[in-house]
Amino acid sequence: MEMAKFFTAQLEREVAASRKVLERVPEGRNDWKPHERSMAMGYLAALVAQMPAWIAMMLATAEFNLDDKASSGNFQAKPSESREALLKLAENSAGKAKSALSNATEEQLNAPWSFKMHGKTLNSGPRHKQIADTFTHLAHHRGQLTVYLRLNEVPVPAIFGPSADEPAA
Repeated sequence: MEMAKFFTAQLEREVAASRKVLERVPEGRNDWKPHERSMAMGYLAALVAQMPAWIAMMLATAEFNLDDKASSGNFQAKPSESREALLKLAENSAGKAKSALSNATEEQLNAPWSFKMHGKTLNSGPRHKQIADTFTHLAHHRGQLTVYLRLNEVPVPAIFGPSADEPAA
């Protein structure tokens, strides 16, 4: 199987799982966080919604340098004012990723890509590995968001299997 097709199938599964969580993010709670060092819920939800677009960015660039404010500002998650806006952000992000993957070549997916900050390379390797890491990163933050839902008395959706709120049928 071609890597682009593999990643597109994975993207579809991850987007569907994320949508289940994002649909439940309570409005008016963007500033809520479980601990002073935790991310605010609005930022975290926007991050989950936006992360699929990272794939398109990875395929279009050789690196992402957080010191470059012009480009990094495009990927700074900003809380949405409504659930509708959050879901639209997620849909747009997924669309960008699907479009980029539909045009991706094996050569492009094997080319190096780097993540840099403060003059240092934090992560570097073939794009396909960086894209795979993005899916893992997305699952991590989506899991965080389900904890935020629980702590706000919002039913947690079944994602990879039943949840306490959505047991097996």
